[in-house]
Amino acid sequence: MIDCHCHFLPNIDDGPASLDESLLLAKMAVDNGIKLSIMTPHIHPGRYRNQKENIEQAVADFQTELKKNNIPLKLGAAAEVRIGPEILTMVQEGGIPFLGELDGYKILLLEFPHETIPVGSENLVDWLLKRKIRPMIVHPERNKEVMRDLSKITSYVRRGCLLQITAASIVNRFGKQAGIRAKEMLEEGWVSIIATDAHNIQYRPPDLAAGRDAAAKIIGIDQANKLVVDNPRNIVGTI
Repeated sequence: MIDCHCHFLPNIDDGPASLDESLLLAKMAVDNGIKLSIMTPHIHPGRYRNQKENIEQAVADFQTELKKNNIPLKLGAAAEVRIGPEILTMVQEGGIPFLGELDGYKILLLEFPHETIPVGSENLVDWLLKRKIRPMIVHPERNKEVMRDLSKITSYVRRGCLLQITAASIVNRFGKQAGIRAKEMLEEGWVSIIATDAHNIQYRPPDLAAGRDAAAKIIGIDQANKLVVDNPRNIVGTI
């Protein structure tokens, strides 16, 4: 399996605070059946001032540590980018590491705030699409507006945004309502990728298999496998 959204890098965002925990997360991922994990630290101006250069260096350093510790996990570099006007400048300056490419579009992992979908978000999505950048909205099932009203996400799907839901949401680890929305999105065929969004060992581990298995009960094992193997590979390649 390929995990396209996780936070293993130490001391770069709200993921692990130590290299030891980072290594344990990587080992857990391998034990879970994950072969490739894309490191996606937050880019959130005013909170996490990450950019393409420092993320790629952190990934290279962590890959070296995995090799030293005989942990057979391949890594890739991308970012979870908080929506905001700063994206325009970051795109123009080449400061964002994209997840990969699909059908001629670069794929950007785009995060809404947990409480709301900001006014003007559709305009920013349109701006990105005109520049051959396709947003993949991360964990929309956990957004409070979408929890209240599924239709809040439909205009983004119609515009061509991809959706990535969290494995733990499908098994109700983020609460009943997030689980309901995740299952509805799967049933509608809106989901492109299931990922772990893993941050730590205890509460948010890299358990992609549980999400895949739960999704299989909703959409069948073949479709569930596409969301953790085929679709991710089509975007990120083999690295």
